[in-house]
Amino acid sequence: MVASIVSTGLAIGCIYALIAITYNVMFSASRVFSFTAGTLGMLGGVLGSLFIARMGMPIAVGFLLALAGGAVVGIVTEIVAVRPVLKSLDQHLYVLSTLALALMIQQFTAIEWSTEPQPFPRLFDIARGGFDQQIWLPMLACAVVIVGLELLYRHTLIGYAFLAIAEDNFAARALGLPERSLRVASFALAGVIGALAGFAGGEMLLAFFANAPMLTFYGFVPVALGGMGNNRGAVVAGQHNCARTTRMCSALPAHSARRCLSWRCCLSASRSHCSAAAIGA
Repeated sequence: MVASIVSTGLAIGCIYALIAITYNVMFSASRVFSFTAGTLGMLGGVLGSLFIARMGMPIAVGFLLALAGGAVVGIVTEIVAVRPVLKSLDQHLYVLSTLALALMIQQFTAIEWSTEPQPFPRLFDIARGGFDQQIWLPMLACAVVIVGLELLYRHTLIGYAFLAIAEDNFAARALGLPERSLRVASFALAGVIGALAGFAGGEMLLAFFANAPMLTFYGFVPVALGGMGNNRGAVVAGQHNCARTTRMCSALPAHSARRCLSWRCCLSASRSHCSAAAIGA
């Protein structure tokens, strides 16, 4: 039982780390803390269940369409909720605009999809075991994203351009870089990563509209602990936080362990959020 609780906690930590990376990718391009990160994760699970379970599409096609849906929502976020407030970053209007868009998407999903958790299809037809696919899929997705982003940022020209606008967008524009196009591409990439988090963790989290605020809130913990814009720090912080939680919860009976895990994550998120707010003030 202890091994199962620990592996579950690590898988959940990978999901939260992916949401934290979504925050970071959007923040690095615009200096905007977008509250649509958790909504993108929720949409990954809902769209995956819609395309594969309800519409009967092949898994590969449903996976690609779910990621494409996340990219579209990321682009819409940049155009609708971020671009109009970039000139007033000191007023923090992006908090209202991105939060309003996230709530609109969440309510639309609840109306059109369901207000009850819906099952997520099993992606691989293999027997269930101690280290099931609902555990290793989020871990694999997190590893692929980290390696992919490192290769993108360190070994490609567009990655260097992303780093340039993240470091100083005014200087990047002076050098002739298409800052607006790069920002849109960055939000599309963030949408893909967020949707991947929800898709990879769909069997564990289910296709549920209420996953959006949970992922938005819990995804902030690795960002607060690992540092804004630090993807590797977000992964380490997410795993460390969930490892501490699961070690404490492993001493409880099986029926109480998962509830303990949820409450401990909630308390840690509250503590991190208040600490970050105090530092910012």
